[in-house]
Amino acid sequence: MAKRRNTSAPPDLLRTEADRVAVSEGCFFDAPAADRVREFFRLFLRHSKGAWAQQAFELLDWQWHDVIRPVFGWKRKDGSRRFRRALIWIPKKNGKSTLVSGINLYLLLADQEPGAEIYTVAADRKQAGIVFDESVRMVKASPGLSSRLEVIQSKKRIAFHQTNSFYEALSADVPTKEGINWHGLSYDELHAIKDRKMFDTLRYGGASRRQPLFFVISTAGYDRQSIGFEQYCRAKEILEGRNPDTSTFAYVAEAGPDDDWAAEETWRKANPSYGITLNSDSFTEDFKEAKLSPAGENTFKRYRLNLWTQQDVRWLRMEDWDRCAAERSVTSLAEAEKLLEGRECWGGLDLASKLDLNAFVLAFPEDDGVILLPYFWVPERAGEERERRNLTSYQTWIKQGWIKQTPGDVVDYDRIFKDIVGDKEAGTPGLVDKFRIQKNAFDPWNAYQLALQLMRECGEEFCEEFRQGYASMNEPTKEFEKLVVAGNLWHLGNPVLRWMAGNVAVESDPAGNLKPSKKKAIDKIDGVVAGIMAVGLSGVRGGESSVYDSRGIEVL
Repeated sequence: MAKRRNTSAPPDLLRTEADRVAVSEGCFFDAPAADRVREFFRLFLRHSKGAWAQQAFELLDWQWHDVIRPVFGWKRKDGSRRFRRALIWIPKKNGKSTLVSGINLYLLLADQEPGAEIYTVAADRKQAGIVFDESVRMVKASPGLSSRLEVIQSKKRIAFHQTNSFYEALSADVPTKEGINWHGLSYDELHAIKDRKMFDTLRYGGASRRQPLFFVISTAGYDRQSIGFEQYCRAKEILEGRNPDTSTFAYVAEAGPDDDWAAEETWRKANPSYGITLNSDSFTEDFKEAKLSPAGENTFKRYRLNLWTQQDVRWLRMEDWDRCAAERSVTSLAEAEKLLEGRECWGGLDLASKLDLNAFVLAFPEDDGVILLPYFWVPERAGEERERRNLTSYQTWIKQGWIKQTPGDVVDYDRIFKDIVGDKEAGTPGLVDKFRIQKNAFDPWNAYQLALQLMRECGEEFCEEFRQGYASMNEPTKEFEKLVVAGNLWHLGNPVLRWMAGNVAVESDPAGNLKPSKKKAIDKIDGVVAGIMAVGLSGVRGGESSVYDSRGIEVL
């Protein structure tokens, strides 16, 4: 009588809803299979750098219990590996590159796959070479590996001729490669991948293999429209039980959203190698340096705590921004208009693109600050395209009335004109009828024609050129920041403007002048730019010095 396979799993491996579903589908845990991988690391792999150089690769507790054991131990009913994809998100310097280097060598040599093709992929050639070069050093340091494998450095390839297999480094900055039939595919620092074409091309390349393994190992990034953030969200959904995907393994080591980024317990929580491969004294020094600037804080949170930040080079702290809405917030644009009706204000007009969002922001001076009232327009096609690509919540904001949608492929400037001055034929009042608009700043590069229309209708004094170079933008940019830091820029909780504030990065010239950088922004910032122009025109001052002035920080 055939021996019945045990379809249970150790309690500590029933971590997610997906694990419980897998057991119900006949998946089981094969302890010897997992042990075989650990033995391969210990017997064949050697560390190549630092204090552990030349020592046997003994897996750290988290590497073994949290990654290797479940990934290689879980099996399907047919005996093949359960997991086809592994999503590992962990801060830098926790030993992730050495771990994936070892996994790639195991898949090449010991996974019993004839003609195995193993690839490591990264954003560019240099990054792709990090994992591969670590694998090469492991091969050269191990008599057992060097006698079996041929390193072809010129091709970034390691060949295992006995089974007609090879391991190669690829980068996303070369033309997309079709026809790759991988057995193992690892993505290093997926957050840095800007174009998802190669990811989408390669992800199904192992379909003809019996038990392919697609391995992502990365630190958090800042671009929430990237393939990296998409895969991070997938990992979180699995861990939180919202996605019972039995074929994808997920592991995320990170600080929590409410954790104190300055506390050592938070550092330890986010870094499973803290105190082992990560020196606590060095970590403390990095934290002290990070406290000196918003940009430094951003870098520390991303690389050391594995937190997705809003910007690459940070300008505004979002906690400061949100504090500006704590006491003054509205639930709709109509409520904001009613609150400010009849008041004196100044405007900023930023027509950044005919194909996407455009902004007009009114600044209403207060005794100790300013209230901002933003208006946005987007062509119908752009709103639908962003919804299709699962980017920002344009459609939600359109339905809620925060964004006005115009028909067609490009924004209707005539609609913007009529919304500002009113539509006489339809008898519809404009913003000039609701508020006492004194003057409007506009950038002649992109809003000249609309400004001429507005001046013909409302008088030549109604609009004023406001170029977006350092000379014009420096002072209002710094004043805008001071108002935010002081809690005196009341944006009434506008969700579109908040999203844009999170996208903004600034750049500076050698003299320390600042301006928002559309080039470095991760997405649209038109409302913030228009708001800065309106604040500059209104003459409102922020009072306290800028964090950049007071700390003497150069912003890149």
